[in-house]
Amino acid sequence: MSAAAPPTRAEYCVVACAETWRDDGEVLASPMGTIPGIGARLAGRTFAPDLLLTDGEALLVRPDGTPEGWLPYRRHLAMVTGGRRHVMMGASQLDRFGNQNISCIGDWQRPARQLLGVRGAPVNTLNNPTSYWVPKHSPRVFVEKVDMVSGVGYDNAAAAGPSATRHHRIPRVVTNLCVLDFDTPDHSMRLATLHPGVTADQVRQATGFALTVPADVPYTRDPSPGELRLIREVIDPDGLREREVGP
Repeated sequence: MSAAAPPTRAEYCVVACAETWRDDGEVLASPMGTIPGIGARLAGRTFAPDLLLTDGEALLVRPDGTPEGWLPYRRHLAMVTGGRRHVMMGASQLDRFGNQNISCIGDWQRPARQLLGVRGAPVNTLNNPTSYWVPKHSPRVFVEKVDMVSGVGYDNAAAAGPSATRHHRIPRVVTNLCVLDFDTPDHSMRLATLHPGVTADQVRQATGFALTVPADVPYTRDPSPGELRLIREVIDPDGLREREVGP
């Protein structure tokens, strides 16, 4: 794709995911999924050069591939449990307070559908900031109440007390339609930006609960020409981003 071609929906999603790590400083970026992975690499090559893109023991390398340091596993664990990692996970279900479900659909004692399982979601959400990526925004994902809490939302973290809220934060949820955050008095979900071509009514119809919608919702920012060049020619020349998000 030519760098002069207009941005696609997938590329707006990449930029929205990249913005998740803005102003984080020197933290571990742990993106899960194609679009979050491209977004984290874009952030690291542009406005967030201190990001460390690794999730375990690793050599740390510069953009040109030369090593500049080593992250031992013991140090990795210390950073993970001390709020120095920012994860971007997926979600089979999300509710208005950011509780995430990736475990099962239906009653957990006799589920209608078994999913990944809880895995590391509780540790992620209680020990470091966790954002979410949802490639298909729909009422099946955005539900009034998740069937099982895997990742902890704002209401459950508050109920558990200070030990749970110390590092708990959900900066944003990026979907194929918009960006959502929790910048409301009760930390319930809010529409933050719309991707170009999407309306607030479309987002409302695709959400299974009453979403806070400001009177004037801005659009997700455009990728710069330099960012488009990096996305298309350096980070994702095979166009894998377009397979995850349609035009």
